[in-house]
Amino acid sequence: MASLHVDYNAMDWSSAVEFYGPNAVHQGKDIVQLKVLSDRRAEGGGIAWLVRFLPPPGKLIKIIATALSDEHVFPLQGGRSTKSGQPAHGAGGYGLNPQGQPHSAMISSETVTLVIYRGEPDEVKSMEVVDIEAAAA
Repeated sequence: MASLHVDYNAMDWSSAVEFYGPNAVHQGKDIVQLKVLSDRRAEGGGIAWLVRFLPPPGKLIKIIATALSDEHVFPLQGGRSTKSGQPAHGAGGYGLNPQGQPHSAMISSETVTLVIYRGEPDEVKSMEVVDIEAAAA
């Protein structure tokens, strides 16, 4: 296979419903968006994307998933939060969810993350938008 080069700045954000399910849309707006950088699953490889989370004001996006392959996570902007909406892990870090690992994330501010899967992407068990006050209770 030849090298692949993409200009992700020139790419449009697209709906993430295909991967995250119907709850990637909230009140008619895409709150999870993707830029798929490469998808080599048909050749036995993985998939890489930029994902943008856009939680509504006063709310957070709560995701529960299981890694179907090793998932490498590089937060570039924003980051994960606590149930009360306070920052927990910001940009500049790295995380690995090994294949089979159940995991979760709460996101309360606009967040952009580079995610690289060795094979298939996560199985999203649930994704919901919750009030920050209700999540902290």
